Amino acid sequence: MMTSLTRAATDRLRTGFEGELIWPGDDGYDTARTVWNAAIDRRPALIARPDATADVLTVVRFARECGMEISIRGGGHSAAGHAVADGALMLDLSAMKAIEVDPAARTAVAGPGLVWRELDAATQEFGLATTGGVVGSTGIAGLTLGGGIGYLDRLAGLTCDNLLAAELVTADGEVLQASADAHPDLFWALRGGGGNFGVVTAFTYRLHPVTEVYGGLLGYTTDRAAEVLRAFAEFGPGAPGRLALYAGLVTAPPAPFVPEHLRGQRVAGLIPVYFGPAGEAARVLAPLRDLAPPVLDLTQPMSYQQAQQLTDGLNPPGMHHYYTAEWLHDLDGQAIEALVAAAASAPSRQSVIVIKRMGGATADVPADATPFWYRDAAYNLDVHAQWAPTSPPELHTAWAQATRQAARHASAGGGYVNFIGADQGPGRVRAAYGGNYARLAQIKAAYDPDNFFHVNNNIPPAVRAGNAPARAVNAAPDGGERAAS
Repeated sequence: MMTSLTRAATDRLRTGFEGELIWPGDDGYDTARTVWNAAIDRRPALIARPDATADVLTVVRFARECGMEISIRGGGHSAAGHAVADGALMLDLSAMKAIEVDPAARTAVAGPGLVWRELDAATQEFGLATTGGVVGSTGIAGLTLGGGIGYLDRLAGLTCDNLLAAELVTADGEVLQASADAHPDLFWALRGGGGNFGVVTAFTYRLHPVTEVYGGLLGYTTDRAAEVLRAFAEFGPGAPGRLALYAGLVTAPPAPFVPEHLRGQRVAGLIPVYFGPAGEAARVLAPLRDLAPPVLDLTQPMSYQQAQQLTDGLNPPGMHHYYTAEWLHDLDGQAIEALVAAAASAPSRQSVIVIKRMGGATADVPADATPFWYRDAAYNLDVHAQWAPTSPPELHTAWAQATRQAARHASAGGGYVNFIGADQGPGRVRAAYGGNYARLAQIKAAYDPDNFFHVNNNIPPAVRAGNAPARAVNAAPDGGERAAS
């Protein structure tokens, strides 16, 4: 791979390219290469910021001709830092923020540079929403392509379940429209297979009416953490699909709504978000409050956009981040004790353990209908190490890995692909897709046989026997045993 460029060498890139080219040393270069995770400090050879699909096509063709490695930035929120690579061409889609909402059809066509707070604002003008990330600065592209979990998924399905079509630029320099009727194999792979198959330049989403929301925080002192997780586990299986429910072991922020004696202290918390009237929500949540009476109850009627911002305060800017995750089929006493002990021993007070109740509409979709395999998992365990730049990273990444391992006896077989760190290896990526991995590798071979798009949680192309046509890929998914990590 070429790791350096001269400005003269990019003259042909400038021809027909209407976006912005940013070089090392240019004003704005350091800002443009910076991503959400402050632990990522990489220097691309060139940053290309396109305005439209034609620009993306020009950049992809240029990178292929030059033998350059390419990274794709949407929202830049990947904790693994896949948006940027040393010496590579960084294709920065952040300027592509067009969005068109059709309230009658309940659809939205959205550009890949949007983040969820922007898409939510546009769709909520019409009282509509689709399942999105619970941190407003998360890019829509990465979350959608990795599956997409969020507050709405138990009611409306995963983000990828609500993807109706996609426009993308392929590795061989074509612009394709993918849907259930056009390139259905590629469309299947895009709904959870990550950024392995091309650069998506437009997403078409199904939208749902969302007008009444009741949610917030139920807070508890840390000595009650095990009690709270037991109540969470007992209440969850009977919870209706209209209720999203998260449990967290966190440090209380110094926010006005937190009692002064709890600020900066380790606490346990539940975040319920109910999609319906406040009175109905209160009745649904009453058994949970009975099981674990909170010391702090901040639940109330709110807008969907307010619900989407509930956890934004847990991610202050400038921090270093590391994720690891596991799908769990159970949250038993052993797992609860292990997670409570891990939270107490976290080397950083900013590190968090979050457990999301899955099920509902997510589980109604067959495991092979999209690449998202773990439809029957009861919980998503997200271990998020977060620390100040002055602290040695090894201490925090080791804690995160040990915490995940402590709950692995209850594993459903893999982890959420969007929460897999870059250092966790190809085995973790394979495990994330379970019985769908073989089909994804076949589709990768059809659309990107040279693995041009590999700065991601990578799925290498399958080795094809003979001279099978590149696009004749409609193999049945491998429904065998789930891969172990």
